Amino acid sequence: MDGEVKADAPRARAKRMLSASRLIVVLAVLAMGATLLAGVIGYGLARQSDERLWSEQRTSLRNATGEFRNLFDKSEAIDPRFIRMVEQSVGLKDLKYEIDPAASNREMQPVIDAQGRIAGFLTWQKTYPMMQAMQRLMPFIAAVAIGLVGFAGISLAQLRRAGRELAASEEQARRAADEDKLTGLPNHAKTLEWLDLALAGRAADDVTTFALIELDGMADVTAQLGALGSDELIVAVAARLKEALPADAVCGRIGGDEFAAIVTAGGGVDAGAVIRAALDAIVRPLWIETVVPLSAHAGFAQAPRHATTRGELTRRAGLALRAAAKKGPGAIVGFERALDTVSTDQKFIQRELPRALAANELEVHYQPIVSSQGARIVGVEALLRWTHATRGVIGPAVFIPVAEQMGLMDTLGAFVLRRALSDAKRWPDLYVAVNLSPLQVRDRGIVDLVRSALAESAVPPSRLMLEITEGVLIDNPDEMIKRMEDLHALGVRIALDDFGSGYSNLGYLQRFPLDKLKIDRGFVTALGKSANGGVIIQAIVALGRALGMTVVVEGVETEQQRVLLRLAGCDEMQGYLFAKPAPAKAIDRLLGQGKSAGSGRMLPPPLSPDADSLIASL
Repeated sequence: MDGEVKADAPRARAKRMLSASRLIVVLAVLAMGATLLAGVIGYGLARQSDERLWSEQRTSLRNATGEFRNLFDKSEAIDPRFIRMVEQSVGLKDLKYEIDPAASNREMQPVIDAQGRIAGFLTWQKTYPMMQAMQRLMPFIAAVAIGLVGFAGISLAQLRRAGRELAASEEQARRAADEDKLTGLPNHAKTLEWLDLALAGRAADDVTTFALIELDGMADVTAQLGALGSDELIVAVAARLKEALPADAVCGRIGGDEFAAIVTAGGGVDAGAVIRAALDAIVRPLWIETVVPLSAHAGFAQAPRHATTRGELTRRAGLALRAAAKKGPGAIVGFERALDTVSTDQKFIQRELPRALAANELEVHYQPIVSSQGARIVGVEALLRWTHATRGVIGPAVFIPVAEQMGLMDTLGAFVLRRALSDAKRWPDLYVAVNLSPLQVRDRGIVDLVRSALAESAVPPSRLMLEITEGVLIDNPDEMIKRMEDLHALGVRIALDDFGSGYSNLGYLQRFPLDKLKIDRGFVTALGKSANGGVIIQAIVALGRALGMTVVVEGVETEQQRVLLRLAGCDEMQGYLFAKPAPAKAIDRLLGQGKSAGSGRMLPPPLSPDADSLIASL
């Protein structure tokens, strides 16, 4: 948009100059024409005026000489008094009498005697009063005409210059409207126009592939190289992409780090291979003051297989690109119907989740956490659940990412925290664990939210366990330390969830005020399948105890896993072996059954017949 505005400025200026030059040329030509026409007309009128004067003088002279025809005969000379008398009567100057008219080139009037014969001629020099006046004006008129001609010539030159500038600005505006300013490739709008042309001109047996290619980690590249280095990288990538694609393909830039390719070819052409070659060309290391490693991913859709219109083709290529981004750098994903189903589900969740939250349709279920020694229930983990009236159960893994995109995590997190603390009053001997999303932890208002929720519920802070993930600690360690210290000051405890699934940096275990480590379920699954599984868990338990933290493990599903984890030294466990997440009333019944048995605890499933031999073999 900024490029178009900048391109419009010289174009508007050139248009104004061209309009002004045209007006000046027209006015100059009109003025020159008016001057010449005025000169011609004035000259004609002056000549007519002088000729009319001559005719009047002739008539007056003829009348005057008729009155004096008897004053002389043929041989007599005319009395000079007669000449003066005629001069005075007709107003002529320089009047003379001549016998031989051939000797003079002056205007003549015959003198008739009494017998009607020509006795001689009265001659006089004609005057041109108006013509002479016009002759005096002609140099001025000519100077004005010449000046106007020169002015018109200059204006015409200016007009041509303005025309050239307008043509140049029009070309610049066309480029700004059609081309990406940085790379010179077709921009978003022009790329879509090319796609329209490709779809319209596609033969019956041809396939048009619309591919989207996105660079990975451009934010890190910009932070490393700066804006200018980032621009240089984009230009280099555009050149590589254009060179790698077939000659008849169209390559465009449709976003900051996103490119598009349009390839129309016979049905036998492997579009995936073409796009793979393009990605291979892009990801070659680039030297910009230092070696810059590159990676990219791509998604594509094809006509007529996936769609026949521009809108559907681009939408489905976007879905494929999103799926490729989830797979990671270097991934290429072609559109599949399942992707459209996922997109439809996301739209459904975006529409229904705010309504469900307002209608209080969301629930909090609880999964028991048991002690490794004796399997006594020591706490519960609060888990958000959504059962839709028509869709049925919608899992957290489906609606939580959409909620994060919609900015609803603060509302959902506050709902879970308050509901969990409210239900915790039913189980005074248990602690309740509540997961905090990364967005909640980064929000400085989380401390006030926890404080107010504890005050509303009157639950002792020591019974609240807040679980955070590893990724939150890496973003801004100093701020996270301060946030966790503020939460600790309220009296709550903090657990590190899914330990081992992410960065697993042992350094932050010493820096951050943590109370509990929660081992990721992936290590539990490996028990019995890998010789290293139990060793890793033992190492984590030893590390946790050395740092004064208790260790809880999740995802326990078999008796063998339970026995091995107990032997590894884990303090607490949770998983389907003990109980699945259930509503609060189900937890009430579970705790009631334990009390009725007189033990005050939930009894674990009976050991398998070979449990003792399993333990003995360890």
